[in-house]
Amino acid sequence: MDGVIVVDKAEGWTSHDVVSKARHIAHTKRIGHLGTLDPIATGVLPLVIGRATRLAQFYTRTGKVYEGVVRFGWATDSYDRSGAPAGPKTEVRIDVGELEALLERFRGELLQTPPPVSAKKVAGRRAYELARKSISVELAPVPVHVYELALLEVDGADVRLRARCSGGTYLRSIAHDLGQALGCGAHLHELRRIASGEFEIGQARTIPQLESLAAEERLMDALVPLANLLPGFPAVYVDEPTAAQIRDGRNFPASPFRAQPAARYVKAITREGELVAIGEAVLPNLYHPAVVL
Repeated sequence: MDGVIVVDKAEGWTSHDVVSKARHIAHTKRIGHLGTLDPIATGVLPLVIGRATRLAQFYTRTGKVYEGVVRFGWATDSYDRSGAPAGPKTEVRIDVGELEALLERFRGELLQTPPPVSAKKVAGRRAYELARKSISVELAPVPVHVYELALLEVDGADVRLRARCSGGTYLRSIAHDLGQALGCGAHLHELRRIASGEFEIGQARTIPQLESLAAEERLMDALVPLANLLPGFPAVYVDEPTAAQIRDGRNFPASPFRAQPAARYVKAITREGELVAIGEAVLPNLYHPAVVL
């Protein structure tokens, strides 16, 4: 199997748990995930399988869409409900107008400090690994872009938000910072990833659904094939002699009459629909095979 399976991750599972289960279901060790989801989070977790693992580098900063519930009244040391309270609990009455005005601070380009319990690396170690050993870490703010931050619902001290943001953005940090700004503390109570790059929740299958498909020998039904990945990269169709040259690492041309504008990367695809390589531009209309499949 070569391609992507989009998993609807269940609450309580780590991303590593999902990968381990998928390796058993698909009978292959060549599986990785595209972007960690916290155990309390659910939703879209794309798994790259077989030769698709070579394409993971092109998904490192893909945008995400989340829906989450922020609970106001107290902060936690993990910025979500799994952590210990980081202050006293207080009664909160949410003023929708005040909250809407506050959300504007968190839209657009901003510097965001990641949660202390995160996948960010500190001296080669994941921050959450150090936190579990009670080792204090200071994480530097990083630039992120929040394209949309919408208020969906207010229910007492709970506020449901939808965020469309760049890769590396933490809704946990937004929840924590909102609580700090209101002076009452807050943490992320629920989180669901609706989309990760080109992969959306409508494509996602739960682990039990994948197990059922595998039992019926229909697991390929859940697979997004190689040629369908990275739809933002224009397709360059090549004949078999050119495909053989690409596999030998030789540059290949793209027609100057293509409808698409010049692109940094293209997909070299045979007439039979097989993805041969990802080409990177070296000259106008000339590409070097950066990744050969």
